[in-house]
Amino acid sequence: MSLLPLPPVSRALGTSSLTVSPLAWGMWRLAENGRTATEAATLVHAALEAGITLLDTADIYGFDGHAGFGDAEALLGDVLRAEPALRDRMVLASKGGILPPLPYDQSTAYLNAAIEASLKRLRVDCIDLWQIHRPDILAHPHEVARTLDSAVAAGKIRALGVSNFTIHQTAALQHFLGQPLATTQPEISPLRIACFENGELDQAMMLGLTPLAWSPLGGGRIAMPETARDKAVAAALDAVAAPLGISRTVAAYSWVIAHPAGIIPIVGSQNAARIAEAATATTVQWSRTDWYAVLVAARGEKLP
Repeated sequence: MSLLPLPPVSRALGTSSLTVSPLAWGMWRLAENGRTATEAATLVHAALEAGITLLDTADIYGFDGHAGFGDAEALLGDVLRAEPALRDRMVLASKGGILPPLPYDQSTAYLNAAIEASLKRLRVDCIDLWQIHRPDILAHPHEVARTLDSAVAAGKIRALGVSNFTIHQTAALQHFLGQPLATTQPEISPLRIACFENGELDQAMMLGLTPLAWSPLGGGRIAMPETARDKAVAAALDAVAAPLGISRTVAAYSWVIAHPAGIIPIVGSQNAARIAEAATATTVQWSRTDWYAVLVAARGEKLP
């Protein structure tokens, strides 16, 4: 029985000059529970020591609906201030464009202010990958493109990406940009499979975008299934995980990685041991039969 190929140890981020690991580590919950810079540094080290070089944050991470906007970036900035040498070991990604309570703003004035604020909080001169977090329907893509191109030309950003964009929104922004987008960041997991059939991943492969998968464990429902569908998917993952002696979550990461678009799952755990465990997903190979069994369980019906 032939197996799907393992991911490369490192890969280019889109068509950019940036080279990244097959997994990323996300900091959505980095600023929770009063975490200190020392505690945050432990997690950063855990990711880097596990071979995860792409670190993903956003200006809204830390916001609880009332306060905390920018807290995750600021905490990472404290880590980098204490250990400046860490900066060269990571590909630093951030996002902007969500402005509570508007909720979205990609006007030139706001994007410029958001990028400057992120640079200041992170205590860096340049962000490697900067992504628009969610699309602003009231912003013309030409205006957005000019603003982003200017930020790259000024040396504030190295590569650009989009998050939660439709295929048409991505195409429109790319049409006006003076450089290729590097990434697209949709929600992808064994429980969130729309991108496999709605054209998002096909577009990514066509344009050379690297897909970054947020919430690859289905918001925790892979580990703790709730519905009958959740449990069916969990069982299909367990059928592969159990014989290999790996956890269901590692199987889920590896299932996402196996897609030919070169999807990079963003590990959301804020636990050093689980970050290290997640990195083992790059050693897990899938057969087509087993991979499709998970997809069928997620679909809830047979393939046509």
